[in-house]
Amino acid sequence: MHSVWRLASRPDVAVDVASAGLACCSLEVEAAGQRGLLVASETVPHAATVTVLVVAGTVTTALEPALVRLFDEHAQRGPVIIVSFGACATSGGPYWDAPTVRPGIEVLFPGQDIASYVPGCPPRPEALVVELERLVDSRIPA
Repeated sequence: MHSVWRLASRPDVAVDVASAGLACCSLEVEAAGQRGLLVASETVPHAATVTVLVVAGTVTTALEPALVRLFDEHAQRGPVIIVSFGACATSGGPYWDAPTVRPGIEVLFPGQDIASYVPGCPPRPEALVVELERLVDSRIPA
């Protein structure tokens, strides 16, 4: 359900991508890796790094507990920046009226700031990386 990447420009920052299966947005994250903008990482970040939790794809009621658990695991280690990537994570996308689709990730993380909503269906890989770099640079020094 999730993979850990590092920004090629900031290898000290873990980007934990939580995706709902093979949704279009998940494929765009993979494309960022294929283009060398993100580097796959098997390691879990240590407490000194910031984790960016990117939720990409359709979030269903069945996936909700796993996403909340993933956030909680990372929050125990240190700061977590939450990013909603694409229309499905932001508003349910074309499936917004399905009874099992959550209408955006903010309902999963009450009291948490969603740092960014990257628009698109799907957004381009470059849009994700530009936004991740902007968020990281605004929150932690290079």
